[in-house]
Amino acid sequence: MDIRRADMIADELEELVFAGEFGDGDRLDEVKLAAQFGVSRTPLREAFQRLIASGLAEQIPRRGVFVRQPGPVELMEMFETMAEIEGVCGRLAALRISDQAIEVLTEANKRCQQAIENTDIDEYYRENEFFHHYIYQQSGNSFLEQEALRLHRRLKPFRRHQLKFRGRMAQSMAEHVAIVLALKNGDPDIAAEALRGHVAIQGEKFHMLMSSLKTAAQ
Repeated sequence: MDIRRADMIADELEELVFAGEFGDGDRLDEVKLAAQFGVSRTPLREAFQRLIASGLAEQIPRRGVFVRQPGPVELMEMFETMAEIEGVCGRLAALRISDQAIEVLTEANKRCQQAIENTDIDEYYRENEFFHHYIYQQSGNSFLEQEALRLHRRLKPFRRHQLKFRGRMAQSMAEHVAIVLALKNGDPDIAAEALRGHVAIQGEKFHMLMSSLKTAAQ
């Protein structure tokens, strides 16, 4: 899979934020970072736009781009909304999905499993992203699909970061298998619940995410 340079830079910048290299309110120096990554300003500016879209940075006119970490309430509300939207996508997809589309999701799961065996978090996330986007499409509701995609982009760095928690990739994979089974069986209630539970971040999952963000900010 060909990964655009701007997306690779955005991934690396997200990692630097989570690692604490950039704190809340820090300015992202365009000249310094262009030199650091060995690129022109064009892909770097595209990477900044992705961080802004996901809420990890904000652009202040005539001042530049600054790191912005969402607070726990904002993050919880976004994940809560995402879980409900994905649940609706799953419910509608269970009623509308074709056998051919089930095969596409099954193949995506095989690639996810291969990424786990290779201990490749980035590749797993890319295949995971395809898996979710494809389910949005199979809902048969283009407005819902666009809303789901928009919020998915907003939460991308946080969902990606979660995969680093011990055992999370294997757990995610098991949930994927259950989701596909519910869609294959045409069961809207189970499909909705499986997707909602897969995305929801609460209890220990939320505590782990907030702890990692808090550590990065120190």
